[in-house]
Amino acid sequence: MSQDTQRHDDACPRPAPAADRAAGVVPHQGATPLGRLVATVERLRREVLEAQAAADGRALVELAKGILIGQLKCTPAAAARQLDVLCRESGMSPLELAADIVNQAARDHVSEIAAEFVERTGTAGDPDEQHAATLSVRLRTAESGMLAAAADTQAVAESLLTNALGPLGAVAVAVWTAVPDGSLALAGHAGFPQGEAARWRHVPPGVSTVARLALRDRRLVTLARLERGGLPSIGHLQWPDGGRMAVPAGTGGRIHGVLEICWPQPLAPQRPQVERQVEALAELCAHTMDASPPRDLTTAEAVLPDVTELIDLAEGLRDPAVVLTPVLDSEGRLVDFRIRHVGSRFADPAGRPRGAVNGALLLEAYPMAAGESGLFEVIERVHATGEAFRAERMSLTALVDQIPLTAVADISVSRHGAAVLLIWRIEDEQARLADLLQHAQRLGRIGGFEENLATGETTWNAQLYALHGLPATAPPVRLRELPGYAHPDDSAALDRFLRAVFSLRRPASVNLRLRRPDGITRHIRVVAEPVLDSDQRLHAVRGAYQDISAQHWTEVALAATRDQLAHTEAESAERNRLALQLQHAIMPPTPSAVDAPGLRVAVRYRPAETESLVGGDWYDTVVLPSGLIMLSVGDVAGHGIEAATGMVVLRNALRGLAVTGAGPAQLLSWLNTVTHHLAKHVTATAVCGIFDPSTRVMRWARAGHLPPVLVRGGEADAFPLIEGLLLGALPDVTYIEREVQLEPDDTLLMFTDGLVERRDSSVQESLGHLVRTAATVAGDLDGQLDRLLAKSRSDTDDDTCLIGIRVA
Repeated sequence: MSQDTQRHDDACPRPAPAADRAAGVVPHQGATPLGRLVATVERLRREVLEAQAAADGRALVELAKGILIGQLKCTPAAAARQLDVLCRESGMSPLELAADIVNQAARDHVSEIAAEFVERTGTAGDPDEQHAATLSVRLRTAESGMLAAAADTQAVAESLLTNALGPLGAVAVAVWTAVPDGSLALAGHAGFPQGEAARWRHVPPGVSTVARLALRDRRLVTLARLERGGLPSIGHLQWPDGGRMAVPAGTGGRIHGVLEICWPQPLAPQRPQVERQVEALAELCAHTMDASPPRDLTTAEAVLPDVTELIDLAEGLRDPAVVLTPVLDSEGRLVDFRIRHVGSRFADPAGRPRGAVNGALLLEAYPMAAGESGLFEVIERVHATGEAFRAERMSLTALVDQIPLTAVADISVSRHGAAVLLIWRIEDEQARLADLLQHAQRLGRIGGFEENLATGETTWNAQLYALHGLPATAPPVRLRELPGYAHPDDSAALDRFLRAVFSLRRPASVNLRLRRPDGITRHIRVVAEPVLDSDQRLHAVRGAYQDISAQHWTEVALAATRDQLAHTEAESAERNRLALQLQHAIMPPTPSAVDAPGLRVAVRYRPAETESLVGGDWYDTVVLPSGLIMLSVGDVAGHGIEAATGMVVLRNALRGLAVTGAGPAQLLSWLNTVTHHLAKHVTATAVCGIFDPSTRVMRWARAGHLPPVLVRGGEADAFPLIEGLLLGALPDVTYIEREVQLEPDDTLLMFTDGLVERRDSSVQESLGHLVRTAATVAGDLDGQLDRLLAKSRSDTDDDTCLIGIRVA
């Protein structure tokens, strides 16, 4: 082996230990025959990998020699000597020098990445430049290996892992091919167990994986931890917590597949230089995956055989079709599409002829297609991924004399080889309106007809056959024959309708009950108008049938509901009137003052403003046979006739019980028994007081009612709130009574909650307002009650009862 060759071999990169571990082979050091066999297989495998790496390195060196031969016009031997001299003078290894020579000669993506790395991280001669040289060696060595195995994607994947990705810490790599149906096929892999690769040989369309995400977004995708990303992928069982990187592999605007790289541990954020390196590897990988014939950039727009076949296919389609081919710049990037062929049925949205569009660039002919989510973006994605696109009612805008003209069309875009087939069907306005009319007739259950009186021909549409319940092959029913299909009770109305149309020659309509052959009767409205010729003679009659059965039965239901509501309203008004009469008969709204021994009693009663809210408030003043005076105020829960009758029962019961001479607590206990057992579903509150004129002592008790208010000497205060459950809640209730010593000129106020109750305040707050108001109101008893009613803040529209007692 020569000295040059020995130096080249020493400089070739060796396979990383991680790649060995990923392959699933662990050396066995035992002395058994099986252990020796495993060790032998492992040694042979390493030798094969080293030989492959050495071969890739030698290929790079030979490429550099070829460049020197072309530049120096020398022999291969002289080029080898010149390369050796340059290595000694520069202090670089043969691989590093070969990579630098290829970079300077190629001026491609790989050389741009190396130059960019030096520019961003340092200057020539420093350690960063050495990193750039190492980077160039890895990329160029991988490129040499991939070009040598261009027909074997499996070998390409192994070369990528060995020469370029293994030094970055990667343990496995997968090369996916994008299939036109949207699926992914595993074209090559390295580092993954064979069983795992077999399970992932095909990924159906629509399955979300790391590679699918990169293909969909058309960008490099990095996942720090595969498990956290929530996307399944090849090798997720072996390295669930490892990092992933996937980048689309494409050339000339077309994406051929995806390069996916696997790390065994979580992946830290990568420098932009590393991402650019991975993108360069993906581009190299794409060149090996591109099955289309090579083309010179100067003839990039030449019509290829597959495009010619596509043009023939477009001409055979019944829809307007356009054949597009990609237009690339000097660096191979897609910039536009050339309109290679316009089908004979082509319809331009702006009305231009085929010749004005054929041969033009897509963005020149349709500049508005470059908008966001526009037609150009759709075509670009289909050309890149190979996934077909279809959409209905997509807007197409063309500029004619700087005026945008928009049309609506159904779009279909598909890739065929290197070309794209665009099919659009511009929506015909007349056909669209006819379709809308047909849907409107169907939804409105309308059928149209026309009778030609000159020829005797009658034409129906499909909806009219359905309304009549006849098959489409049955002869249409002429308008004059309609009485034979209608209910006999509609004959008079039909006669007037036919006379108006045929004799008076004026439009008319009629509602009738149509009896169909299947025995179903439908309510139909028929509208017809005469058509006159130039001599004003009746030439034809045209019109429409409309099924109004649903409307008819709705009107019938509404009429019945209106009658029921009117009856209910009348009953409710009568009940309210009776309740109001009953209430006024017992407690007139303006009762006269009551004079009792030692007292003067005045009453104010304010009924609810709404008659339907007639309540159960009551008051009573009775001079008992013993000379004592009973004073009471109560309120039955609810409104209406039930509350009014309940009020009558309780008021009369309390008056009768008071004759026994019992105290107020006992009276309320008896009244509770009456309420619970004798009055159904009635609850009430009440205050009862027994006044002794001789001592001016008043005993009182309450059943869930507000306490009375005492006004004395310009001050007012409510009685202490003693216990007392409302009437009718429980069968047996014991009440508490208290005594109050009244003095001359004291005013005692007893009232119902309608005087103080407010929706936005508590009862205690409202009672406090009444106490403060009563302290400021002076004058005679009647004037005092009137002013209290006037200053009431109640907003519940409830009955109000107020009793004023002035001690003599």
